[in-house]
Amino acid sequence: MKYTTFMAALHRDVLFDWYMEIGCRTGRIFANARGKTIAVDPFFRCDTNVIGSKPALHVFQQTSDDFFASDFLKAMKVKLSFSFLDGMHLFEFLLRDFMAAEKASDPKGVIALHDCCPFSHEMTTRDLSAMPKQAWTGDVWKLIPILKHYRPDLQITVLDAAPTGLVLISKLDPQSQVLERNYAEIVECYTTTTLQEFGLDAFNALFDYEVTSTFIAAGYPLFSDVRLPEAAALKPEKITP
Repeated sequence: MKYTTFMAALHRDVLFDWYMEIGCRTGRIFANARGKTIAVDPFFRCDTNVIGSKPALHVFQQTSDDFFASDFLKAMKVKLSFSFLDGMHLFEFLLRDFMAAEKASDPKGVIALHDCCPFSHEMTTRDLSAMPKQAWTGDVWKLIPILKHYRPDLQITVLDAAPTGLVLISKLDPQSQVLERNYAEIVECYTTTTLQEFGLDAFNALFDYEVTSTFIAAGYPLFSDVRLPEAAALKPEKITP
C-alpha cells in the first residue's frame, strides 16, 4: 500500500485535535486532515481545496527551523496529536524536526517519519548535486538507529508502506532532553556514515516491518488514545447572507 493511501485512510478514519505536517508542497496529504492543522513548507504549490472541513488551518511558507524558532506552537499552546515529518531529507534536519515536534506533542501522540527505509544505496546520497533522477530519501534512514540507541524509551513501529516505509514513533516524552544534549555528538558520529558502511543487514535487524493494511484493519491501534469522537468533527455549512 502506498503511504499516500495510508495517510488518506488515516485522516478519513481518525479525527485529531491538532495535526502538523512538515514538508507539504502540494498539500495532498494534509488536505485530508479534518482537525486543526499546521502545514509548513518553504515552497507551497497547492491548487486544490486544502481546507476542507478543518476548523483551522495554519500555513507557514518557511523552513521548519524558522517555523519552530517562531514559537508559534508554544504561543498557541498546541499539543500535537499527530505529526508527519517529510521535510529536508538529511538526517540532521529530520532529527531537529523530531526533537521540536516531540516537545509540542501530547505524550500519547504519534510522530511519523517518512522515507527512512530506502531500497537503493543511490537514493541515500547526501550530495545535493548528485541526487538520483527518481526517488531520493537522503540519509534519514539514520533516524532509526539514532532513536534506537539514544531513545530506547520510544516505541518504533515501521509500516511497509510503499515506496520507502513509514516509521511511527509513539510513547513520546515531551520533557526529554536526551537528543538535544547529544545532538552535536550524533551529528559528528553519523554525518559521514553511509548505509554501506553501517551495513544493510545491521540496519534491517533493527526492526520488523508491519503490514500497513493489517495495521488499518486493527483500527490504527497506536492512535487510540488521541483520536477524537466523530461527533467533534466540524461540519461547515454555507450561510447565505
